Amino acid sequence: MNERAGVLIIAIDGPAGAGKSTVAKALARRLNISYLDTGAMYRALTLKAISTKTKLDDQDALAELARKTKIELGQDPQTGVMVFLDGKNVTQAIRTPEVTNSTFHIARAEKVRAIMVDWQQAIGTAHSLVAEGRDIGTVVFPDATYKFYLDADLNERAQRRLKELAEGGKLVDPARLQADMKDRDHKDMSRQTGPLKKADDAISIDSTHLTAEQVVESILKHIGANARP
Repeated sequence: MNERAGVLIIAIDGPAGAGKSTVAKALARRLNISYLDTGAMYRALTLKAISTKTKLDDQDALAELARKTKIELGQDPQTGVMVFLDGKNVTQAIRTPEVTNSTFHIARAEKVRAIMVDWQQAIGTAHSLVAEGRDIGTVVFPDATYKFYLDADLNERAQRRLKELAEGGKLVDPARLQADMKDRDHKDMSRQTGPLKKADDAISIDSTHLTAEQVVESILKHIGANARP
């Protein structure tokens, strides 16, 4: 359990499209605490690497880029989070298929992850929050107050991502998207550094046939009335 001066940390891990972001944002609002989108931080650095033509397979170059980069997360009442890369709002820019399909390079770079984890843990030291990602309960906040692993059927996850992209004005081939997600799952689960996996003490929730609100209610039941910062 996290016992740092009343700081409440709720960790939510799981694969892409399982509903982590939507659930985490809603849960943070319900509990009136911060929402930490760790995936957005990796996406932001990926965007910068692509724009600066930094080699995605050069771990030292990526780590050096990270050390020269400022990533800030702001709270937005509509979207839940705003992402700023070196002072520029990149909230929408980090959600393109190009960034999505390249982020695994950043995520598997051990030196980069070490920098990112330090940033994330520093945020968690000072604020109660809901954090979501792929190694939150296993690496970033291993002593989180509560841990959840959110999953869903691959087809359902692909449909959710298609809808999300369509709402943002981006149309992609459904079959290609599902194949990309399956490949991303494999890369996330098999990487040596911070792989996607369920923490031993995490509670599993299958969201395939649940709405985001139903998942939030399920989490609130698990943590009970005592989960208040």
